[in-house]
Amino acid sequence: MKTKEMVYAALFAALIAVLGMIPPIPLGFIPVPITAQTLGVMLAGGFLGKKTGAISLILFIVLVALGLPVLAGGNGGLAPLIGPTAGYIWSWPIAAFLIGWAAEKGWLSLKVWKLFLINIVFGVLLVSLIGAPVMALITQTPVWAGLIGSAAFLPGDVIKAIIAAVIIVQIKAISPIEEKVHGA
Repeated sequence: MKTKEMVYAALFAALIAVLGMIPPIPLGFIPVPITAQTLGVMLAGGFLGKKTGAISLILFIVLVALGLPVLAGGNGGLAPLIGPTAGYIWSWPIAAFLIGWAAEKGWLSLKVWKLFLINIVFGVLLVSLIGAPVMALITQTPVWAGLIGSAAFLPGDVIKAIIAAVIIVQIKAISPIEEKVHGA
């Protein structure tokens, strides 16, 4: 891994930590709050690409495990990684990897609407399809209840998917993916 990629991974881990400073919105019916951090997951995958995007989220999870208060609400440590939020958090590197993979595949013709769809499939649906069943398992509730409860995230996640797509397309020229595609 090149130094530049390590710096990008660290910067995006820091960005996701900063997004964690935005207060979470607790939902009374499920133990997982609404946060801004999934915006960072979508940005990392779409801007950095599959490898560096996934590494940035793995680094972020290491920071959480070390106890740094980088999750929304100032949380950190092992509890969030094994509690009701575990499936959501552990899905983030997978989501960033798949968003990056899809963005790289269509980079030369990447448009906002295409990246929005990529973000919806991998940054919203995949995260919910991993996070909700794990939350249900840990809280000993039916999986269908977890999936229905996670539907509360959809409006905000759709907005985050749009924001990430617009930002990435606007700064596409400085993305590390651009360098890979054009061999710079």
